[in-house]
Order: sequence, then C-alpha cells, then structure tokens
Amino acid sequence: MTLSIAKAIYALLAVGWYIIRIPHERRARRTPVSRSARGLQEIILLSISFTGLGLLPFIYVATGFPRFANYPFQPALAWLGALVAIAALILFHLTHRALGRNWSVSLDLRESHRLVTEGVYRYVRHPMYSAFWLWAIAQALLLPNFIAGLSGLVGFGTLYFFRVAQEERLMLDAFGAEYGDYMARTGRVMPRFHA
Repeated sequence: MTLSIAKAIYALLAVGWYIIRIPHERRARRTPVSRSARGLQEIILLSISFTGLGLLPFIYVATGFPRFANYPFQPALAWLGALVAIAALILFHLTHRALGRNWSVSLDLRESHRLVTEGVYRYVRHPMYSAFWLWAIAQALLLPNFIAGLSGLVGFGTLYFFRVAQEERLMLDAFGAEYGDYMARTGRVMPRFHA
C-alpha cells in the first residue's frame, strides 16, 4: 500500500457513495414530504459535515494541501482504512435498500412514511449514521494528514451530535410508542446486545 493508493481508495469511497445514493435520491424526490424539520441549523450542519467528509479531504487528495499537517504514512493503517471503507459502503447500500422511499438527506417524513425496522434497522436505529462514522474512520486511517484525515470525524461528528436527538424526537412525534419500543430494543449506531 502506498499513499497514492490510499488516496485513490478514499476517492473510490466517495464515488461508491455517490453511485449508491443517486438512484435513491431520485426516487425520494418523487415522494412528497409531509413533515420537515429543515431549517438554518440543518443547512449549517450539513455544510459542516460536507466540509469534513468531502471538501477538505478532496483538497488534500488533489493537491496535498495542507502539507504542514502531514504525518508519516502507515501502510498497515491504510489497509485497515480500506477495509473500513468497504464496510461503510456495504452498510450504506443496505441502509438505502431498507429505507426505500422513506430516505431523505434532511430531517423529513415522506407521505406514507412508515417506521422501518427490518434489514439493518433490525439492529440499529441509525445505520446511515453508522455508515458515515465508518467513512470518517476510514478517512482518518487512509489520509495521513491531521486536518484532512480527521476532518471527517469532526465534521460528521458535529452533524451527528447536534442532529440525532432532533431526528429521534421527530420519529417519536410521528410514531409514538411504536418508536419508543423500537428505541428500547436497538442501539443508535451500534447493535445493542441483550442478555
């Protein structure tokens, strides 16, 4: 493994994400939104996440900037990053497949929205967030730069910590006790193992 290959793997992670997301985004656009929690905070959080997971690492991959933040490349970490990137894409695909027309980039409920509890949702309430956490970890392992490598954890982490509780309130308002029961038996982003 070389730094160039690690950068290429990061780029392929982004391309894979795009390929997986596009058909679902098109389908979702055809399903009207019945309730939304979009607003200025949502726009800011999505922008911060995009900067950390996309903009800063792509500048680094394309130009090497900011060079002052580089640290020595570790092939073993990059190999681990490649495996985590594959896991992120698999989980991303499974999440979209389970959500179907219920998916939205923002905090929206679609017309005829139903509570999805099958597929990967049987194990975690927010597998899309889990997939993005894996992306951010893969980015940190693949890109040996304190800014570009860690910006995904900071950018996505900011979105996650300011958004997940709001999303769960939206789901509780929409699905009531059914969502409350679902929360009790699943973890947010990691499976909850019951004794």
